[in-house]
Amino acid sequence: MLDNISLLIQAPLLNIQLLLDGLFIGAIFALAAYGLALVWGVMNVKNLAQGDFVMMGGYIAWFLSTYGIHPIFGLPVAMVIMFGFGWLIYITIICRIINRDLFTSLLATFGLALVIAQLLNLAFGPEVRVAISGFAINSFFDGMVTVANIKFIGLVLAAILATMVISFMKLSRMGQAIRATAQDPRAAKVMGIDTERIYAFTFALNAAICGAAGALISMIWVIQPFFGIAYSIRSFVIVTAAGLGNLPGVIIAGLGLGGAELYAGFVFGAELQQFTVVGLLVVVLVVRQIQQRKHRQAVQ
Repeated sequence: MLDNISLLIQAPLLNIQLLLDGLFIGAIFALAAYGLALVWGVMNVKNLAQGDFVMMGGYIAWFLSTYGIHPIFGLPVAMVIMFGFGWLIYITIICRIINRDLFTSLLATFGLALVIAQLLNLAFGPEVRVAISGFAINSFFDGMVTVANIKFIGLVLAAILATMVISFMKLSRMGQAIRATAQDPRAAKVMGIDTERIYAFTFALNAAICGAAGALISMIWVIQPFFGIAYSIRSFVIVTAAGLGNLPGVIIAGLGLGGAELYAGFVFGAELQQFTVVGLLVVVLVVRQIQQRKHRQAVQ
């Protein structure tokens, strides 16, 4: 560990490489986390299958690439398929757990996550997969810093998708109905809003966002059937740290998590990289608990 820290000090360009890679992957973390924040804020459902939705999107893009379809073109296909899948999951499972206790929500979505992971394993096998993009890799500083074009493209696409979702939520009638339902479902019903349809659309939109994030991950990183839990934890870390409805906070937390995870992987080793994410979740939960306790004491 000390040797790796010393290497970072002696070779500052390594820091640039880690920060760039953290930026690229952190943007996709933030995209998936925004979908979780949407479902959590509107429906009060803590979706433990979030990461498995991401993996599904990745496998759709990868599968299409095996038939000669470039994974970038597989991204919109993954979004459409995952939107339909999300709607189906809502009407069969999620609609039954809205307004139920926290344990029921977590148990149902955890069971869903296990089923999805096993089905992906049966369909595609346990091997790690990558959707080959075929784009070039650029080198800087005599090869000390490398940036794959697909990573930059992924960052741009993630930013475009986030902008489109934000604009949709602010400007469209459906987006306004979603926001109204999130603020007060009963008042929304009185105003004539079909809250069941809003819930179904919200969950389907989240699945589509996850599909896009998964397609990007399949191109710039790797996918595997049982990697979903890691992305679920990352999403919970980001949303818990940023708070519901805090999009700038989600973006900052996502980018920060991406950088922190890569630094941890370099310093402590790849085997402890995921442990860092879990550790951050515990720290965030403890800090949030302390803040809530202080707030209650101040109110009293």
